[in-house]
Amino acid sequence: MASFPQPVMIPTNGIEMAVHQAGPDNGLPVVLLHGFPELAYSWRHQLPALAQIGCRVLAPDQRGYGLTSRPPGMDQYDMAHLTDDLMGLLGALEIDEAVFCGHDWGGAVAWSMALLHPEVVRAVISLNTPLIPHMPVDPLTTLRTIYGSDNYMLQFQKPGEADGILARDVARTFRFFMRKNAITQSEFSAAPPEMKALNLFGSFAREEAHWRGEPLLEPDEMKVYVDTFKRTGFTGGLNWYRNMLRNWQQMDNVKQKVAAPSLMIMAEDDFILRPSMADGMEAYVPDLEKVLIRSCGHWTQQENPHRTNAIMTDWLKRRFL
Repeated sequence: MASFPQPVMIPTNGIEMAVHQAGPDNGLPVVLLHGFPELAYSWRHQLPALAQIGCRVLAPDQRGYGLTSRPPGMDQYDMAHLTDDLMGLLGALEIDEAVFCGHDWGGAVAWSMALLHPEVVRAVISLNTPLIPHMPVDPLTTLRTIYGSDNYMLQFQKPGEADGILARDVARTFRFFMRKNAITQSEFSAAPPEMKALNLFGSFAREEAHWRGEPLLEPDEMKVYVDTFKRTGFTGGLNWYRNMLRNWQQMDNVKQKVAAPSLMIMAEDDFILRPSMADGMEAYVPDLEKVLIRSCGHWTQQENPHRTNAIMTDWLKRRFL
């Protein structure tokens, strides 16, 4: 982690947020938002690329992760708290508006910033995570209807259960999660229904030799994640999932329209956040550009950093620089 900038601790919204920074202070602010189970370190390839084109890059460990505070209350991890954390971050750094770029859960936070706090959102870049407009049925009921009770997001709902399973052997957990070339989109489409249910507990329990794909991270990269999550555990990140119903309720009367220019980067072989999920987004995001990265799985900015960087920097230079 020697080449990754050390964080500055920023007080915001009642917590201390660890923020890794790069680029000039007068550059276009770009806030990079990680997903689960990740860290600001997941953006290690993007910080120098964005700084090189003159951006002021901010990559926080979000609430519950890394060196950032991990409040004990489960209800302190809803989208209202997560977006208010970023509002406080901008205020502390005297930044009026920024580009919000997120992957996985970070993408959901970026879209929520554009819906809840549009006045500070210069643009949105989302990796893999589409804007999913507010639905008439709550997300947990929808998941049970589509997948049954074994979907990983439903398995994560019970406090303490997934936390203990994932923390039992943190190195094994990251060897399980951080993989590439696991399955193509066409192979997943042809898979039996029980596989499409995404039963994490069942898959994780299998012998490691039967896991699909191959390790994504180099040993020194893996060590950063393992050492950090050995210290913090997984509860902070899992609490984001445990607020899915609360988030749905809070967004009930929020207008589902993103006015900011937006870039949607999709990964062809992400079988969790499938590219097809972004179909029709233009109805909610009028100024939208979409780009598909071929032969790439879920961990886009780490699996294919050069292509990710090229897409992001090209779009930012065309639109803002």
